[in-house]
Amino acid sequence: MKVEEVMTRKLVTVEPDDNLGLARDIFQRTGFHHLLVQEEGKLLGVVSDRDLLRAISPHIGTLAETERDLATLNKKIHQVMTRKLVTLPPDAQLADAVAAINRHPISCIPICNHKGEAIGIVTWRDLLREMEHHLRA
Repeated sequence: MKVEEVMTRKLVTVEPDDNLGLARDIFQRTGFHHLLVQEEGKLLGVVSDRDLLRAISPHIGTLAETERDLATLNKKIHQVMTRKLVTLPPDAQLADAVAAINRHPISCIPICNHKGEAIGIVTWRDLLREMEHHLRA
């Protein structure tokens, strides 16, 4: 089976100079866990909800919140994004995606066309969902 058969095609992107507050809002609205970072259509990186949580104050939204805590939302995405990307073409096999996630400290793989443009994303959850489907069949 090819990754294009399980990849998510609905991509949400941000730009490197967007702030973490925007990323936080997108994560909360969409339920996604990864955002592709692009500039002028070029894929530069990925920012995950875990990257966001590591970068912002844990006091945001609590009674202990201060202006300093809120200021962490003004950090730029390029300050926390993953730049060393592992990508695959849409015709790669699911086994290639599993191998990539097992061999690298990543939780998603952008799927790129022959021009290097992101056309989808595969996460470890997508792979587990497909595995469950086959195990139950």
